[in-house]
Amino acid sequence: MNIYETIKNIRASCDNYVDPNLLAFIIDDDNHMGDNNILEIKGYDIRDNDAYEERLFKIHKNENIFLPCGMITFIPVLNECDIFSTKDYSLKLSPEEFDKYCEQEEKLFGILIKKDSTDYKIGQTDVCNCSITASFKEFKKADGKFYKKIEEIIESKIID
Repeated sequence: MNIYETIKNIRASCDNYVDPNLLAFIIDDDNHMGDNNILEIKGYDIRDNDAYEERLFKIHKNENIFLPCGMITFIPVLNECDIFSTKDYSLKLSPEEFDKYCEQEEKLFGILIKKDSTDYKIGQTDVCNCSITASFKEFKKADGKFYKKIEEIIESKIID
């Protein structure tokens, strides 16, 4: 994966579900969400004139980063999941698949890229890092509609 180009690609099309200047989150080693105001972070050899992508690329050398590729919301009575990304989708899920992934609140889905690496995990985070319990949760790979659609969206955003 070309991390710099992947950041640019995701950022270019994320305004349907998140502010492009608040796109990425720093994720601690214990999966708790950290800062997402990349343009105001100091240190990491960041210069004042560095573009967003350059700043995030420098931060990534020392921190795990989460890049959201969309937002998900679940509708319990209908066993549906609405996915908001570059395109929007509404998936009718089996009761088992719905129970496996269902969350009470809207979540962001995307990739957690391990620090100074191209290794990533597919998962979700809270929409906001303002809660002390806000964290990244990995999706376990599965053959159902939900995981396949999330994986398809993410793969379309990653630049090699």
